[in-house]
Amino acid sequence: MGTEYYFNTRTGSVEKGKKSGWQDRMGPYVSPEEALRAYKIARERTKRADDDEAAWKEAWQDPDEDS
Repeated sequence: MGTEYYFNTRTGSVEKGKKSGWQDRMGPYVSPEEALRAYKIARERTKRADDDEAAWKEAWQDPDEDS
């Protein structure tokens, strides 16, 4: 594996390697530019997971059950 970059949520800076504790770190990312997009990437992944969960619930919902 190559160099990993992390976004430090406390300082708002990108770090090369695991310099901060896990509680202040998002990543790993493949580039410093990607690490700077950490919050945007997290939002996109969360939305995708929420959409997948909603579709799963809809597919498996009992049609006789009110939700």
